[in-house]
Amino acid sequence: MNIIGLPAFTDNYIWVIRHNGNAVVVDPGDAHPVLKHLQTSGDNLTAILITHHHPDHVGGVRTLREKFDVPVFGPVREAIPCRSHDLTGGEHIAVPGLDAQFDVLDVGGHTLGHIAYYHPKILFSGDALFVLGCGRLFEGTPAQMATSLSRIAALPGDTQVYCTHEYAVNNLPFALAVEPGNASLQNRAQYLRAAISSRTPTVPMRLADELDTNPFLRCEVPEVISSAARYRGQPTTDKIDTFAALREWRNTL
Repeated sequence: MNIIGLPAFTDNYIWVIRHNGNAVVVDPGDAHPVLKHLQTSGDNLTAILITHHHPDHVGGVRTLREKFDVPVFGPVREAIPCRSHDLTGGEHIAVPGLDAQFDVLDVGGHTLGHIAYYHPKILFSGDALFVLGCGRLFEGTPAQMATSLSRIAALPGDTQVYCTHEYAVNNLPFALAVEPGNASLQNRAQYLRAAISSRTPTVPMRLADELDTNPFLRCEVPEVISSAARYRGQPTTDKIDTFAALREWRNTL
């Protein structure tokens, strides 16, 4: 499989999974970049994968379905346009046009029914996990999101994570404020600053790097706990409370 990112809106990526002239698109918030790619590449659209219902992830689905009779996979607990395959998490799906199967992960929190798609060493995480960050809790609870991130954290470290926003420029200062003593984060910051300066995509990212540097995946680390407590003005009670404090803190920036 070959995976390419189509820029959309201000900082979105629409992911295109290509295989033998076929193309599967993930979270097409805008149909136009997809249609342009199909026209220039000659690829045949065979399926659409949706992680959650926000407009910048589903806005192009109806237009694509009007032009191509393809299945639309998406979370059953959310209103997904033209959805043909209902998913909740725990499924193992064969995606038309690809010589590959995907495990569907329940990663609710950003939205209640948010799902992710995992194939060995590849994760399409939607808005659940970002470079040095995670999605805002628009619908879910801190406990739900912390559980979802634990599911992602349990995947192999060499997994390449394809999230749908370019957020490194916003998340890096926060991560450094939370854990300034993290040598791995300081080293990664040099790479990320160079990528941001040259407008080089920071996605996909390696899961192992997130485990070493993303504060939302490090809620059991003493310095992270201390920083969360300092923000709150009182000690946090457990890992979930530490996560909640970090998310509250990040929301203020």
